[in-house]
Amino acid sequence: MPSTIDTYFEKLERTRMWRSIFRSGRGSSTLHNALAIQQNVFLHLFPTKVRKRMVGLGATWYLGTLTLGTFLLLVITGILLMLYYHPSVPQAYSDVKDLRFVVSSGLFLRNLHRWAAHAMVFLAFAHMFRVFYRGAYRAPREFNWVVGVVLLLVTLLLSYTGYLLPWDQLAYWAITVGTNISSAVPLIGDKIHFLLLGGNQVNANALLRFYVLHCVILPLTAVVFLAVHFWRIRKDGGLYVRESEPGTASAQPQPASEERK
Repeated sequence: MPSTIDTYFEKLERTRMWRSIFRSGRGSSTLHNALAIQQNVFLHLFPTKVRKRMVGLGATWYLGTLTLGTFLLLVITGILLMLYYHPSVPQAYSDVKDLRFVVSSGLFLRNLHRWAAHAMVFLAFAHMFRVFYRGAYRAPREFNWVVGVVLLLVTLLLSYTGYLLPWDQLAYWAITVGTNISSAVPLIGDKIHFLLLGGNQVNANALLRFYVLHCVILPLTAVVFLAVHFWRIRKDGGLYVRESEPGTASAQPQPASEERK
């Protein structure tokens, strides 16, 4: 009789290679499982135990998870698009045209990246509104609220910097207007304008800077702040759920004797 998948997985866990990567492995006790999570570089960002009501649809609407999912989708599609794109003035527009008319499924890949970017901006705003409405920014979660605001700004900058990369008329004039607006910032407006464009007008220097910002600097910044965001959720006691929300103990009907009191 063939072995089940669980049997194969148990054999894999007993191998030397597996034990060298995952030192604790799985165990039968809660303490052992907690130790396995704490010693994992990725899993230690999350709590060892979570109450079911904290991850229910009514408590979170899964907005944070959906935002993270769109970010991961953008990373995957962005890496694939980088294989067909050159951040140079004579080549950028031709590469975008090739993605649309020559590369197999190139139009689908580009549109998937574009709509995922729109969805991430919408979901990030919805997540922030949800957190604010439920009062999850209050103590001891003030710092994590600030981290969330930074992540929202990084999301907007990711969407903005990607606008120039197709190097068409719409992108050129949109970036021209946006950077001219940034020059109106008091005292440092001209420096911000020059820093973004690498000069005083939208040219090859601006395209290269926006490409590096969009593909390297901003994604790495987002990953760092996402790690801090998840870690702070665990340190602050898990996901916030008000006691008066449906499904909590205080939301249950009280006995008549207690209601009279």
